[in-house]
Amino acid sequence: MTNLSEYDYTLPKHLIAQTSLPNRADARLMVVHRGSGEIEHYHVRDLPQLLRPGDVLVLNDTRVIPARLIGRRIETGGRWEGLFLEADSTGIWRLLAHTRGKPASGESIRLINAHGAEDVNLRLVARLPQNPGEWLAVPDSDEDALTLLGRVGRVPIPPYIRGGEMMEIDRQHYQTVYARVPGAVAAPTAGLHFTDKLLSQIRGNGIVIEYVTLHVGLGTFQPIKHPQIEQHKMHSEWGTVPPDTAERLRAAHAQGRRIVAVGTTVVRLLETAAREGELQPFSGETDLFIRPPYQFRFISAMMTNFHLPKTTLLVLARTFGGDELIRKAYEEAIREQYRFYSYGDAMLIL
Repeated sequence: MTNLSEYDYTLPKHLIAQTSLPNRADARLMVVHRGSGEIEHYHVRDLPQLLRPGDVLVLNDTRVIPARLIGRRIETGGRWEGLFLEADSTGIWRLLAHTRGKPASGESIRLINAHGAEDVNLRLVARLPQNPGEWLAVPDSDEDALTLLGRVGRVPIPPYIRGGEMMEIDRQHYQTVYARVPGAVAAPTAGLHFTDKLLSQIRGNGIVIEYVTLHVGLGTFQPIKHPQIEQHKMHSEWGTVPPDTAERLRAAHAQGRRIVAVGTTVVRLLETAAREGELQPFSGETDLFIRPPYQFRFISAMMTNFHLPKTTLLVLARTFGGDELIRKAYEEAIREQYRFYSYGDAMLIL
């Protein structure tokens, strides 16, 4: 058994990035070489030179939806906060709700839109017994969920960024420039560093770019709570590797070209699709928890941000990069004043 305390570290608060850089690609990039143990310092804009012609860069094209909801309980006037998770074909929403009181089934919430004005009502239908914080709810609107969320929702900024309070610029900055498929409630943060110009330069250097989709869920940033990490139950997220993409990736891998996963979400999805040994098309839920002594089947390198202590993301990074080497890299990142977490700097593990 592995003690959770092995994945703890102390981070000075001022190193938690609160905003994105004006030019995303100006973020620093620590390059960690697994073979030699060498650590080098670059910027994300240097990626076209750091990667090789023929490498395949795999990006997650999920799109963050404005899932955070603010409202007031009509019966009591008390503040209510929720997080939209999904909607079914009949228009019933599943969401997480936070309030000081104990709302009852049938109670209505008046949602407050992004401009601070009262908007539509949301009726709480039923509390889900398997998770007391989850509810089924029905909005008093004929609009589809994404249209309605565009008006009443806020970007679900993590709590370590300004206490979770969105600024209008987050609608742009907490989204990759290639985001295409709506469904995530958190950003695939390693991808936040790319610009259209950088992607063009990468292609121009003979590096192939492929896209897969994994909708980042609420559990992504949740800390592991069990003292032994093996006892942690991994959250499930929906993802897809389309058949044509899988075919091209499989051919590139067979040719010995490097598969460079951008973000832990891409790592988990590709490793799930390759669970039988060879990458296959995939569409569905994955709850793959990558931890020692996991043996990677498909990816050759990964780009990732610096992660919170005691999280599955940090466990994954240290499993791929080597425990002692990534520990050393984090110590150096703190010493060199790298910016951490969602809006922070990045690491390329080769």
